[in-house]
Amino acid sequence: MSIKKELLVYNSLTRKKEVFTPINEGFIGMYVCGPTVYSDVHLGNVRTFVGFDIIYRFLCYLGYKVRYVRNITDVGHLLDDGEDRMSKGAKAENLEPMEVAQKYTNGFHEMMRIFNSKKPSIEPRATGHILEQIEMVQAIIDNGYGYEANGSVYFDTLKFANERKTYGKLSGRVIDELMAESRSDLKNQSDKKHPSDFAIWMKASDDHLMKWNSPWSVGFPGWHLECSVMSTKYLGNHFDIHGGGNDLKFPHHENEIAQNEGACNCSPSNYWLHTNMLLMNGKKMSKSDGNTITPEDLMSGNSPHVSQGYDPMVIRFFMLQTHYASTLDISDDALKAAEKGYKRLMQANQVLSKLDTSGAGNAEDEEILTLIDETLVDMCDDFNAPKALSRLFELVPKINSYKEGHLDVNQLSKETLAKLKALFNEFIFDVFGLKDISSGGSESANVVNGLMELITDLRQDARANKDWGTSDKIRDKLTSLEIQLKDGKDGTSWIIN
Repeated sequence: MSIKKELLVYNSLTRKKEVFTPINEGFIGMYVCGPTVYSDVHLGNVRTFVGFDIIYRFLCYLGYKVRYVRNITDVGHLLDDGEDRMSKGAKAENLEPMEVAQKYTNGFHEMMRIFNSKKPSIEPRATGHILEQIEMVQAIIDNGYGYEANGSVYFDTLKFANERKTYGKLSGRVIDELMAESRSDLKNQSDKKHPSDFAIWMKASDDHLMKWNSPWSVGFPGWHLECSVMSTKYLGNHFDIHGGGNDLKFPHHENEIAQNEGACNCSPSNYWLHTNMLLMNGKKMSKSDGNTITPEDLMSGNSPHVSQGYDPMVIRFFMLQTHYASTLDISDDALKAAEKGYKRLMQANQVLSKLDTSGAGNAEDEEILTLIDETLVDMCDDFNAPKALSRLFELVPKINSYKEGHLDVNQLSKETLAKLKALFNEFIFDVFGLKDISSGGSESANVVNGLMELITDLRQDARANKDWGTSDKIRDKLTSLEIQLKDGKDGTSWIIN
């Protein structure tokens, strides 16, 4: 559709909802922090990237041309023991670091495919941009916000905070807190002037696996640097949207802003969007206490936390029911309810696709058109998928009433019916990114529909022959499969509960 509705987004930088205005009309540059590929994708990753996939899809639906950049971090973050994640993973699996990176990049891509997330426009790797990272380090030094110490280069956080007055704006960290840290942790400063100073280039030890030549030492870039470099390389020094998980606000995103301002004298993006954390059974996920589940186990049911496996589209539907910026609490009961809701929505869309009208009247036009408009308004209110989804469900009983004959579809205008069909198809499949998994997709759905027509015909024949035993057996078996039969004046209809 063409861009008509006013779009509001919650900007983490200003902590308020704002009217979205792109830098260049009709075009959007969006950067989202991607995975660190040293291990398998976890469910929190899936939640974040599904959230931004829906945002990406909706921006495209509104008519924007979106350049979506999502990086691959294949230069690992430092662990508490001083070893980076990529090197540690390589040693543990007796592989080259790039083998580790490729293995888990492939796994990440496969998981995104399973959850039907669109590919980004550009997916750069940190190791492919070492030269640009060295250049940004030099720019930061030249501007007076970086200093070299024993082959490593650090960002001078206190100097930047005192001069620019912007450090901490995103995360809420203030200069007084930094000064308190300085007084309490002087003995642990090492080569840094201040504990809050962070490495933008690190000198590598002799046994470090991933290292490159630089003007300061043979070493490797700091974690925060890569996103500053790759976002600005592909979107310009100033772009529209920067996104990621809420856990990245500090230190990662705060330090990104400092680096960009320190190197380019401008903030990287106008709008910062953050997805919230994932809970399970009301508690933070934790491997140590067993309160965790992998995407694979959630789909297979191979976990004590779920009673069955759930299709990726059911899981995606479940995620749609919570706003991207709100905490999502996953539980077996909630997933079971989502499975029923997903089936009901898909069944309604199948029913809707078969409805036709002579367009003899205009009954109910206003109510349906209002709900159609409110669906779009809700999504334009900071991508509120749960509210938009609820509008579709408000329309489901009406759709079923048309099928069952309680409402006369011929009193519905052709234009309204066409808009209703378009709304369901565009939002379910294009915006929400769901697939109809009725035994495997549209072709299999047609087979299921054909089988159900045969079964209901056999039951009708049994009823006509007063063979109540066969009629009841068919009904009871379908009920056990959560398929509800409804006998009406125009025949028998069926709905998956």
